[in-house]
Amino acid sequence: MIDPLDTIMDIMSASFDPAWGEAWNRAQITSSLDMPGTHIAMLSADGSAPTETTPAVCFAMTRAAPGEEELLLIAVLPDHRKAGLGKRLLLLIAESARERGAERMFLEMRENNPAASLYRAVGYKPIGRRKAYYKVADGSRLDAITFAKTL
Repeated sequence: MIDPLDTIMDIMSASFDPAWGEAWNRAQITSSLDMPGTHIAMLSADGSAPTETTPAVCFAMTRAAPGEEELLLIAVLPDHRKAGLGKRLLLLIAESARERGAERMFLEMRENNPAASLYRAVGYKPIGRRKAYYKVADGSRLDAITFAKTL
């Protein structure tokens, strides 16, 4: 059986452009998974739960707090993008969060992240901005946009 941590690391390394510095390292993922309230969701290419014969091609990691949940990471392998998996995964984690008692979901992203249109399509709305929050590999800085969705 494939270790879920290995799967997460493989998907993340193939999916995150190093220029943005957004990928987490193995220690960060492990530390987060060890914290109470952290949840992982994965899907195979056909949108079902991964198995030995249909491996995960995307994942999302969330952290729950009383009444809310935050999307920490989401990644879809490049060859599987534009197939509806990101949307399906976002809907899945929202439903799971609602079942755990969350009333709102939050996420934060860099201002030029093309995933903003996907987040908006599933009901997230921008609620805040952190000026010059992200430092890019070239030394420049980008704002962080905070989004929220009522469950």
